[in-house]
Amino acid sequence: DKAGVGLLQRWVRVGFLLTAHQQDCPCQICAQNWQSWLFSKPILSRMIVPPYVWRINLDTPEEARHNLSFGAADRWWEQTDLTKLILASNKLQSLSEDVQLLPALTVLDVHDNQLTSLPSALGQLENLQKLDVSHNKLRSVPGEVMQLSRLKSLLLHHNELSHLPDGFGQLVNLEELDLSNNHLTDIPTSFALLINLVRLNLACNQLRSLPADISAMKSLRQLDCSKNYLETVPSKLATMASLEQLYLRKNKLHSLPEFPSCKLLKELHAGENQIEILNAENLKHLNSLSVLELRDNKIKSVPDEITLLQKLERLDLANNDISRLPYTLGNLPQLKFLALEGNPLRTIRRDLLQKGTQELLKYLRSKIQDDGPPGSEEPPVTAMTLPSEARVNVHAITSLKLLEYSEKQAAAIPGEVFDAVGSHPVTTVNFSKNQLSEIPPRIVELKDSVCDVNLGFNKLSSLSSELCVLHKLTHLDIRNNFLTSLPEEMEALTRLQLINLSFNRRHLPLNNRPLSHVLLSNNQVGCVDARGLQALAGLATLDLRNNDLLQVPPELGNCQSLRTLLLDGNPFRTPRAAVLAKGTAAVLEYLRSRIPA
Repeated sequence: DKAGVGLLQRWVRVGFLLTAHQQDCPCQICAQNWQSWLFSKPILSRMIVPPYVWRINLDTPEEARHNLSFGAADRWWEQTDLTKLILASNKLQSLSEDVQLLPALTVLDVHDNQLTSLPSALGQLENLQKLDVSHNKLRSVPGEVMQLSRLKSLLLHHNELSHLPDGFGQLVNLEELDLSNNHLTDIPTSFALLINLVRLNLACNQLRSLPADISAMKSLRQLDCSKNYLETVPSKLATMASLEQLYLRKNKLHSLPEFPSCKLLKELHAGENQIEILNAENLKHLNSLSVLELRDNKIKSVPDEITLLQKLERLDLANNDISRLPYTLGNLPQLKFLALEGNPLRTIRRDLLQKGTQELLKYLRSKIQDDGPPGSEEPPVTAMTLPSEARVNVHAITSLKLLEYSEKQAAAIPGEVFDAVGSHPVTTVNFSKNQLSEIPPRIVELKDSVCDVNLGFNKLSSLSSELCVLHKLTHLDIRNNFLTSLPEEMEALTRLQLINLSFNRRHLPLNNRPLSHVLLSNNQVGCVDARGLQALAGLATLDLRNNDLLQVPPELGNCQSLRTLLLDGNPFRTPRAAVLAKGTAAVLEYLRSRIPA
């Protein structure tokens, strides 16, 4: 409207005069960035940029036509051509070809708009070093952008790109390229010519393979290929000598490549894949590795060569199929964090895992001295074959108080399995990775002793009352089932401390006050009952990753005991990713700041 245009015109004049200030102007705005022009929300909540913005370097300001005496701050003829233009967070649907009238631009930021295309005139901004067009609706990148030979940073993430121009190799000075959160299915082979590229983000696309030529990027330090459909990684990737951070999370990898040349690799993130084998060749060359994240895979064993990683500080092996650990793991001198929850470890007690990394490492070191060579912790198997061909480890029942009948693909637990328990008290039950559609009725026979039950990776669509009478239950793993709700009778489980409900079907309300660890990732949780969670006085861990949360209630920040809050992979806009990246304490502080006074 006219009032809005008038306000904008007055602001433009003020902005023009600010850019006309001398470089040594004492004005604080000019001291920060005297060659910049900022048009950001809510000043320019419009669909187009006013034409006189593009002509700012050409037209004489209106003030100059009426004012014949100029002070030192008003010498418009001494202004420097505009070098930075920020038009972020508006509602722009297009950019004019007149952008070419600003040839001195080194930074153009139009992120968070509604652009569906870019003008070909961008190719004439020969001084441009940073172009941010992220968070728009772009479906293609004009070939003229490939003419920006001085470009160092190109941010194209969160658009609708399904393909890229072949000429990317012309951007020889490019150091940062972010293509994450698009619809890309392949990468141009010309990427191999980007020899100065330092950071490449390809996360959250639809890539099924990577070109082997990507290994020619000899300067690349950070490569993020998370959340794609990669089944393999080109072997030549292991020759990238400058690589320091490699993210391969949430793909379909069955194995890791060897890394003979990656002497500088510090972080390797390959969680949530289908990796089954971790062998010595994967590890022995990674002398600089400080972070190794392999959670939520299918790894069955850890090689003794893990101890070659003398600089390792964080090792995440949670939610795998590991039944034993090499005791020499305790000798890693820099290890500060070791995650092992969700593994069928046979000789490491649950309470020991909860005592933290240092106590666990101390225990492993003690076993080196007590029990002989590393890796010998696997107990001898004493089994009997029952008429149902069930193989029951009687030694585990009598010595470890463990009743295990897992990975049998059984639709029901044979009665002979429970018969083998006899009068022996069983504290741990593992019936995971079968085809169970209901809770085994005879589990109630263990109610006076069992405290840890694993029913994960089955076909349970509901929980029956048999489970709710296990009054000593402290740990319950029912992830990867088809649950949509929990029975009210579960409130009777007054000792329950940890529940793993990941990879089920929808929001699952929880009312067990002693709960300290709640794992609800990869469900369809659409809202959070902040008041209900505040009632869980001892809640220390809350995992809500990869759900349907559109908002995070600020009151969640009042959960005083919360030490780990995981919210990645949800569609909410706030808190921003930058806040999430700072960790739980920063997120909780942010949420508390949003609580209405």
